[in-house]
Amino acid sequence: MFKFGILLSVVACAFGAAIPEGLLPQLDGRIVGGTATTISSFPWQISLQRYGGHSCGGSVYSDIIIVTAAHCLQSVSASSLKVRAGSTYWFSGGILVQVAAFRNHEEYNANTMVNDIAVIRLSSSMTLSSTIKAIDLASSAPANGASASVSGWGTQSYGSIFIPPTLQYVNVNIVSQAVCGSSTYDYGSKIKRSMICAAASGKDACQGDSGGPLVSGGVLVGIVSWGYGCALSKYPGVYSDVAVLRNWVVINAGSI
Repeated sequence: MFKFGILLSVVACAFGAAIPEGLLPQLDGRIVGGTATTISSFPWQISLQRYGGHSCGGSVYSDIIIVTAAHCLQSVSASSLKVRAGSTYWFSGGILVQVAAFRNHEEYNANTMVNDIAVIRLSSSMTLSSTIKAIDLASSAPANGASASVSGWGTQSYGSIFIPPTLQYVNVNIVSQAVCGSSTYDYGSKIKRSMICAAASGKDACQGDSGGPLVSGGVLVGIVSWGYGCALSKYPGVYSDVAVLRNWVVINAGSI
């Protein structure tokens, strides 16, 4: 269900990294049906790392603030977290910065997944460049059917224990909150006001993509949150709706 995986392995090779046994994702979240890309095409993308392994994605909000999902930061201390930015690869390149502090939305609910958003403050500021670039937050949700893209280092099929070494992306289409919660799909009342969905045939986010960016029209419109399976026709990927949660991010990014 979650697009989340605690990917603690530090092993990297041409075939990706293995998720250690016993640390498999509780639910699901990956790039399925995607294409390898480079960080210069998605310079706001970061890898949130726990004890040296890729754990979640995130987005550059400023030179010192990262936006990610609250469920990525459960039962963890800031001292165990680092952020790699500016690299196509989660395990090398770019810069690796220690996390100083983080704040989850105070009304985040792990059962319903409402308000699944968090901000992270780094221990030192990053130098913004062509490969490390802040992305603006959406002020309104895109229309149903609008084109969007989601990126990350998550697994490439549901239930896989391997993550790709190279950043992946996939193009999807926005499914509005109203449509996602309608009889068109099978989520029903599980889709709440703080959520937006996206889908495309055979394409989705998956394990290890949690917290990562859903981008439409050049702005951050969603944060990878949860879903049933990966790329299932009746279950679009579910994202935190950035437009709904924008004010919380702005306020807390300035006070953390």
